[in-house]
Amino acid sequence: MLKRTVLVFILFGLIVLSACREDENDDVVSELVSQYDAGASGPTEEIWRYRYRGRTVYYFPPKCCDIPSILLDEMGETLCSPDGGLTGSGDGKCPDFFEKRRSGKLVWSAEGEDSTR
Repeated sequence: MLKRTVLVFILFGLIVLSACREDENDDVVSELVSQYDAGASGPTEEIWRYRYRGRTVYYFPPKCCDIPSILLDEMGETLCSPDGGLTGSGDGKCPDFFEKRRSGKLVWSAEGEDSTR
């Protein structure tokens, strides 16, 4: 059930994000999440934008234990799961994400706060 929900969320996000410029993505992501997830009941409580390996990426941290995170590129394509899951180490496809990520910006939060990391 969770995988299906995440897949629907990602596919809808792919369509919306691919039609927007990077400057508009913060608003698009915020609108997408608020429509999908009015009460922060979805797979994440935050969405962060970073620069990673020369591209803009969106990091969806795991909301709870044993749930993998999701890292999407600017087109909404899934790159990897940097952390979370049963081992806490993600899927191993981008083990350097936390060391190489730059320019972190919180673009959506269930609490509505804006920040940088």
